Amino acid sequence: MLFSTQHQPWLFYTPLAKQAALLKDDLLEPVDQLLDDPLMVDLVRDCLAKRWPASTRTGRPGIAPDRLLRCCVLISAFSKLFAMLSPELTQQIHYRVVGLAREKGAAPGHKIRIDSTVVESNVHYPSDSTLLGDGIRVLSRALQRMAAQCQAGAVEVVNHGRAVKHRLLEISRAAKSLTQTSRERMQESYGKLLGLTRGVVREARQTLQRWESGGLRVVGNLVRMEAQARQLRHFLPLVQKVMAQTEERVFGGNHHVAGKVLSLFEPHTQVIRKGKAHKPNEFGRLVRIDEVENGIVSGYEVLEGNTADTNSFLPALEQHKDIFGQAPRLAAADRGFFSAENERKAEDLGVKKTALPARGRLSTTRAQHQKERWFQRALRWRAGEEATISHLKNPFSMWRAFYKGERGFKRYVGWSVITKNLFSIARRQERKKRAQEERECRRRLNLQLDGKNC
Repeated sequence: MLFSTQHQPWLFYTPLAKQAALLKDDLLEPVDQLLDDPLMVDLVRDCLAKRWPASTRTGRPGIAPDRLLRCCVLISAFSKLFAMLSPELTQQIHYRVVGLAREKGAAPGHKIRIDSTVVESNVHYPSDSTLLGDGIRVLSRALQRMAAQCQAGAVEVVNHGRAVKHRLLEISRAAKSLTQTSRERMQESYGKLLGLTRGVVREARQTLQRWESGGLRVVGNLVRMEAQARQLRHFLPLVQKVMAQTEERVFGGNHHVAGKVLSLFEPHTQVIRKGKAHKPNEFGRLVRIDEVENGIVSGYEVLEGNTADTNSFLPALEQHKDIFGQAPRLAAADRGFFSAENERKAEDLGVKKTALPARGRLSTTRAQHQKERWFQRALRWRAGEEATISHLKNPFSMWRAFYKGERGFKRYVGWSVITKNLFSIARRQERKKRAQEERECRRRLNLQLDGKNC
């Protein structure tokens, strides 16, 4: 059974609860009031109602939508219920939060600044040796769990953990030296590791075929057997791709294999190069961040591949126009977004001023244009988005996405942005409240002074 709201009783001893009720936070209370928005609660309620045909009418009382909404904002851990909130629903809730910012005057949408950043996937450094070790481990684990549900001796599983550990250590030691002897020793160790992987893959493929053809005599739980078979179906193609790319690199000398697998557990991970000297290669996804007034992130998008920033400028303006109903008066971005076509099409969309510094040697006319006062002020305002991205990555943990899969990655990015926006709205409301109180205090003080003078 599903309710729209739910008032949770105190979990603590009553005297302690009375003391806890006296504790207040200047930001959490406004955020709590913002999350009482009925449209956001209805979005989550409609999603939860689709779990079962009669979820809204029968069954034990479940978590209320407003409780789940607060959990998504305030709790870093997530549950299966949170996983039901799809990236599409997260995007809709984000739009609603931006709508609340507009209603409260925090985001008029007259200005926009655009930038992109890399959000890392929750993966280890993707060397071929460790990927092969991961493949052997997950396939062997699935086979062992299937063997536990079968008749004794039906599935023979060899534990290669010790041998894999030694091969990984050999490869690690050989990689520290660039001599011909070390290279040959590393190739020999890779050959042994690939041989172990081929054996486990062959065993996993045969076991899966026997299960699908009914040749395995199961004495345990059939559901568990099918769950492990599903694991084999998922990981076998990935492990085979890792084997192929390892052979191509180590023995073929090709270091630029197309469609390279960087993680067995997060296969959507991509190599992103942003030109950073301290971190030339980053493993995750490129994310576009659009910000308007008062630190409100009006739009975000998880991009595919290491796309050029010039391809992201116009989609950001179009998304802004869809959200606010009109194009911004000012659009600013760094020189990575510059192109003459972007400036021309931005003007066609209705943007009055576009601040995109050009790359390379500037003509006299272009140099004079970029020295105009409004252009320089726009560039200084644009630089503030670097602080916003840092704020997203540190207090709101967007430096690395800890949810599993591509859908989980997008949800993690979306909820980091939503939570940041809620706190930005709350801070602005708190500043306005304090300013109003100060004006009221000054007014009362002036009245008292006027009375004394009289």
